[in-house]
Amino acid sequence: MQTDKIIQSLIDNKIVSINLNKPFRYASGILSPIYTDFRLTISIPTLRDMIADGLAELIKEKYPEATVIGGVATAGIPHASWVAERLNLPLIYVRAKPKDHGAGKQIEGRITKDDKVVLIDDLISTGGSVLGAVKAVRKEGVNVIGVASVFTYGLPDADKNFAAADTTLYPLLSYAQLISQGHEENKFSDEEYSRLSTWHKAPWDWTKREEQANAAK
Repeated sequence: MQTDKIIQSLIDNKIVSINLNKPFRYASGILSPIYTDFRLTISIPTLRDMIADGLAELIKEKYPEATVIGGVATAGIPHASWVAERLNLPLIYVRAKPKDHGAGKQIEGRITKDDKVVLIDDLISTGGSVLGAVKAVRKEGVNVIGVASVFTYGLPDADKNFAAADTTLYPLLSYAQLISQGHEENKFSDEEYSRLSTWHKAPWDWTKREEQANAAK
């Protein structure tokens, strides 16, 4: 897999930004040294091709029995489409909630109870949206064998949520990979790498320390 090249392209195209001096504040209130906008990947052909190739390879390795690829609305749908094309597998997509008109479908596309579905999303933070899609597909009596994603922050809440939903997750890229590559390329000092490494393990504790440090300045 071309993970090193993908990470470099994400940084070069400002899809991923890291700033320890001015952390980003998420809607949840968490301060974070990383900001991502993975929706931009669909506008860069070379990058989206590398991602699709990587996800297809990942799914062949981790979910060789897959019979259907599913995209999680909305950001997971284009990536799922390109992966399904590469694997020559049927495609479905799953809305966040059922339509409020027509047949009221939440799942679009054709699946059967004999299918084995892999769902794809672009970004995993706590896993709430993709696990909602997993639940919707399983409610139809269809086997979701797992989830693949372009990127995961590797947050403890995600680990707990996927375990509680009895669902496996295989990401193409992770926050840990991202900062490790940056450290190896001397983009971060040892001290900066240490601070970055502690964030995804305990983001609320990290936020508290950063706020206290800023208040003391």
